Order: sequence, then C-alpha cells, then structure tokens
Amino acid sequence: MEKKALHGKIALVAGATRGAGRAMAVELGRAGATVYATGRTTRGRISEVGRATETIEETAELVTAAGGTGIAVPTDHLDAEQVRALVGRIDRDHGRLDILVNDVWGGDIHVEWGKKMWEHDLDKGLRVLRLGIETHIVTSSIALPLLVRNPGGLIVEVTDGTEESNKSYREPFYYDLAKAAPLRMARGLAGELEEYGCTAVCLTPGWLRSEAMLDTHFKVTEENWLDGCEQNPHFAISETPTFVGRALAALAADPDVHRFNGQSLSSGGLAKEYGFTDVDGSAPDAWRYIAEVESVGKPADVTGYR
Repeated sequence: MEKKALHGKIALVAGATRGAGRAMAVELGRAGATVYATGRTTRGRISEVGRATETIEETAELVTAAGGTGIAVPTDHLDAEQVRALVGRIDRDHGRLDILVNDVWGGDIHVEWGKKMWEHDLDKGLRVLRLGIETHIVTSSIALPLLVRNPGGLIVEVTDGTEESNKSYREPFYYDLAKAAPLRMARGLAGELEEYGCTAVCLTPGWLRSEAMLDTHFKVTEENWLDGCEQNPHFAISETPTFVGRALAALAADPDVHRFNGQSLSSGGLAKEYGFTDVDGSAPDAWRYIAEVESVGKPADVTGYR
C-alpha cells in the first residue's frame, strides 16, 4: 500500500479512545486520511470505563503525528443529538464521509462472567447491549446518509470474533448478543448499500493486546508481554492493536474492497490477503489458532500460526 493511499479521504472512527479503535484511527492517518476520533474519555472527563490514561485528544495527536489529520470530538454515541452534531460538523467541514468505523464498546465492565442469563444483573446486561449494539445503530443511522452521498464509501463494523467463531455460544448471554449483532449489521447493510456503490464489512482483531488486557488482566506491559504466557500460554498468539489497524487501512485503500461486501473479516486473514504484518514482523492468525489448537485442548504452540 502506498504511503499516502488515503490522502483526501475523510474517516470517522467511533470509539477511538484506546485499543483497536485508536490503532485504526492512527493507521488511517498514517495512510493520509483525515480522521475524526470520537469517544467519551477526554482530558477533562473520564467515562464509566474508568481509564484516564487514554483520551481521544491523545488519539487525534497520534493520528496527526503519523501523517494524517486527527480531530478529536467528544461524543456519546448513545446520544443521537451528539452524533447529529458530529456528522453535521463533518458535512460542513468536508461535505463527505468516506470511511465509517463503528468500534464503540466499553461494555466489559458490565459483563458478569460465568453467570446464567437469569442470574446476570438485568440492568448491567441491558447496558452491555446498549453500548455494543445501540451505539452502532445510532451512529450508522445518522452517518450513513453522508457516506452514501458518494460511491465508494466503506462502513466497518468491529466486533470480537469471526462469523465462524461466533457460531458457538460466547457466554454470557449479553456478551454473546453484543458480539454477534455487528456481524448481522454488516450483512444487512451490505445489501442496503449496494445500490449506492458502498461497502459494509465486519472486522475483528484476534487476541488483542489492548491497554486493559496488558495492565489490568495480565499485569504486563507491551515490552514484557510474553510474561503473560505464564498465566495463559495461549496468550502467545496475541497481537498488538496496530495489526487490526493495518488491516483496516489496507481495506480502505483497496479499490476492489467491494468484493468483501457483507463478509466477516479478521486481521489475521487480511494479513494473508494484503501482506502486512504486526509491529514485530509476524502475522498472527489468532482465530485459526483458537479453533485448531486452544479450543480442542492442544498444548500451546504458535508454530505455523504467526
């Protein structure tokens, strides 16, 4: 992919505060795009996720430092008026939207792992669904009229897991629904966008070494992340957020991206398609590894998978 393949393109990454969203915004910027980075955590306000160390302002600065133009816009994507104001600003500034990434999440803190549907706190479960599904619907409903104004637009629904891996129950109940819904959204929107010459896909990272995964779950840093394999040896297949960011940038720069319309795509699968790697030069194929090694109880061995 040429260095500035996305020069002149306007992107909105909804949920760009940290993790995959931040990396996708940065990699779009590295390819030359103007990127609107949205989220609820700013330098003046912390969202319910409770992490003050990552902000949308920082994401926008990283986008600009990478070679694009980063614009931070505090937005609660459950608030339709805030989303309308955001899209209205993009329309006034540029009159177009070329790439829409629905990466809003933040529901992990509400998931009660290991509980049956009827044991799970109902309010927390419904909050998971609002954060993981309703935010995507609100954003698409308001932003797609701008995206379809020009042919070639791309909408990317971000989830956890491929269509194949999500055939299995991803317990608990509310998490399963939240992660399965974007797959259906992408498939449905693919049909509705066809006549406008636009494309909808669903994209998933593999085992993501997000900031929270590193410092909260495994209590390691990116520099010594392999120490996390002492807790779970399968962590060896994990990937940095940059890997899925590069997957998105490759998709957005592909003039033939419509061949993927409606499909479920993964960072590992797209690495084979486009030839990009993670920051260490490897190309982890996490979902194939999970299906062929971890899920069937084989000893951890990433040979041939990264």
